[in-house]
Amino acid sequence: MMKALNDYAISDLKLIYQLMHERLPHDPMLMDSDLLADLQTYLQKQASNDGVDVSLHAQWASWLNDGVQLKGL
Repeated sequence: MMKALNDYAISDLKLIYQLMHERLPHDPMLMDSDLLADLQTYLQKQASNDGVDVSLHAQWASWLNDGVQLKGL
């Protein structure tokens, strides 16, 4: 039986999301991926539950990276 997204470790989901997102410039077909959209929606809900304003890119990116501030943000 296939697991639901909430059955996976959040750290694994963040990693998969970031890897997929980084591939967008090289694989534009990912923009139409339902999996990527569903994963983003799920992660944004989790981030919001943690008090993150996901409309602010710096907060969203920091949450995805477990609080590590990225250069250029």
